[in-house]
Amino acid sequence: MRKSIVTMLAITGFMSAAAFGADREIKVDDRLDASADTLIDMMRASDQGIPHDLLDKARCVIVVPGMKKAGFIFGAKYGRGFAVCRRHGGSGWGAPAGMRVEGGSVGFQIGASETDVVLLVMNEGGIRHLESDKFTLGGEATAAAGPVGRDASAQTDAMMNAEMLSYSRSRGLFAGISLEGATLRPDGETNRELYGRDITNREILHGDLKTPAAAGKFERALNRDSSQRSR
Repeated sequence: MRKSIVTMLAITGFMSAAAFGADREIKVDDRLDASADTLIDMMRASDQGIPHDLLDKARCVIVVPGMKKAGFIFGAKYGRGFAVCRRHGGSGWGAPAGMRVEGGSVGFQIGASETDVVLLVMNEGGIRHLESDKFTLGGEATAAAGPVGRDASAQTDAMMNAEMLSYSRSRGLFAGISLEGATLRPDGETNRELYGRDITNREILHGDLKTPAAAGKFERALNRDSSQRSR
């Protein structure tokens, strides 16, 4: 029995390492563009996507394109994405900060998959977690699977106490997703590539940094919903 468990853990480790290593090879510019595409698709799917008025109420947004999930009985999740918060005074969105998502799971599962993930940070409590060295969903941070569809926000009264609402897209299907147990932390390597120096997520998310040129498509994706609906 013990040998079997060790074997399963070894298989999980091998599959996870392969998925995670591939993710490290993706350039920052490409991850930013993939984040933009993920957000556009999730907002464009009006009948099954993220409700527009929830994005309007969100204080910050976290996008993780192609989060990896690999395992055999014991699973692992890993992804690299970006967090962005509204600028002071609500005048558009600020510069992006790199984020890593890591987490484990236990249950009957085999193989590997990729899932695009979006988290809406709804209040000050959620923002404080983004400023920390790391936090766990369902632990330090309260999170709930977000509702989908045009009218779904009317059903969210019970969810508005959650600090974050989470969404996923896998194989073209949109849904709220529970990421309980997943740990999020700053991605210092990505931040150095974007800004050319060591910089904290707190400095990025609450400063007045100019958005890097590489994040132009991501910034436009965040702003397009508000600009289109204000006409």
